[in-house]
Amino acid sequence: MFEADDLTDDGFLGGRLRVLQPRRGYRVATDPVFLAAAVAAQPGQAVLELGCGAGVASLCLAARVPGLVQAGLELQPAYADLARRNAARNGLPLEVLEGDLATMPAPLRARCFDHVIANPPFYPAGDGTAAADPGREMAQREATPLADWVAAGLRRLHPGGWLTIIQEAHRLPDLLVALSARTGSITALPLVARAGRPAGRVIVQARKGGRGRFTLAPPLVLHNGATHDGDRENHSDMAAAILRKGAALEIRAGGGAPPRGD
Repeated sequence: MFEADDLTDDGFLGGRLRVLQPRRGYRVATDPVFLAAAVAAQPGQAVLELGCGAGVASLCLAARVPGLVQAGLELQPAYADLARRNAARNGLPLEVLEGDLATMPAPLRARCFDHVIANPPFYPAGDGTAAADPGREMAQREATPLADWVAAGLRRLHPGGWLTIIQEAHRLPDLLVALSARTGSITALPLVARAGRPAGRVIVQARKGGRGRFTLAPPLVLHNGATHDGDRENHSDMAAAILRKGAALEIRAGGGAPPRGD
């Protein structure tokens, strides 16, 4: 487990959340915040996060939507412990279980959820240079293929439930192949650093057993202007509302949140 001196105390959602993170291990930035914003959960629904790390995505969602029943699965015990501590110190509900998504703990295998969310590792095995910190390396590089993350999430969904994943944009074809057999009503939302640039990230949302057509949503532009402006973050209005106020991100074409039925 992490010692107190190994941790930082970081603010999210404009300081509404205070989250402990390792100084030198895997540290989150904005990806889990955008992931949480894209989940159209309703009070009383059940949500599972695969690979919850320190719990940031689940806690951002809980801060926006009261009354959720939330669970997280995390492989690394030290990060699972952080997620529990972060939930407790923010007074938000999150049951954290330790285990591998390929062989989930029995209590999770017995449950189904309305939403499953995930921020899987971005880098395939053998791609690039390994991180010096083992926890960071495990969080960023696949030990379990991306298709297995998708399959595990779908198994834990009720029929008609929603799977929401954030991933690097170049992995979009892999996600669509993994989703195509058992889902429909798929929407992909590109996240673009600045207008006119290629997408760096993509949020993909799919409905288990859905029948709707694939939709490529208009991109979310994260920063104003063509170049970085000194020390100013210069976020777009929508990005700032999500990052600082916990606003919802409606990713379906036409601006509507995912409906309860097709």
